[in-house]
Amino acid sequence: MSKAFTKETETEDEDLPEEAEALPRGVKNYITPAGLQRLRDELKHLRVEERPKVVEVVSWAAGNGDRSENGDYIYGKKRLREIDRRMRFLIKRIEIAEVVDPARQTNHEQVFFGATVTYADSNDTERTIRIVGVDEARSEHNEVSWISPIARALLKSSEGDTVEVRTPNGREPIEVLEISYSGA
Repeated sequence: MSKAFTKETETEDEDLPEEAEALPRGVKNYITPAGLQRLRDELKHLRVEERPKVVEVVSWAAGNGDRSENGDYIYGKKRLREIDRRMRFLIKRIEIAEVVDPARQTNHEQVFFGATVTYADSNDTERTIRIVGVDEARSEHNEVSWISPIARALLKSSEGDTVEVRTPNGREPIEVLEISYSGA
């Protein structure tokens, strides 16, 4: 049968998972105040700016007649599903978020959630990372999730401690050089 006589559905991506990264069972969704604000800002942007623009384009495209070959309509409906899926995800994550302010940390001698840690690996290469929530980790800003292997190895360590990190190449020792906390 020719493709011309088959019905194409608009729900090709309906079987995609709604959540980008699930939290492990029984784990709280810790987040910094700044991270929570970024999630709220993204939700507001999608709800107030992006979604209304796409709805307008879809409405205009629907008024042009034949929707089966209307690229603006088909793409717009797909984009609306993506926006709605992301909004549902953000709402769920904001609802279960447990805010932890690193600036209120009283024990500055150990690594806990929200710490900025400078460490040296086995090649004496120094790196600085910040331990944040699952939903706010950004590698381009050297922010890692508190459930990542590096963060789990560093948690509860002190300056001068050597801990082992599981890597794809096996265990690697790293030395904690500096620990600091800030609210940003």
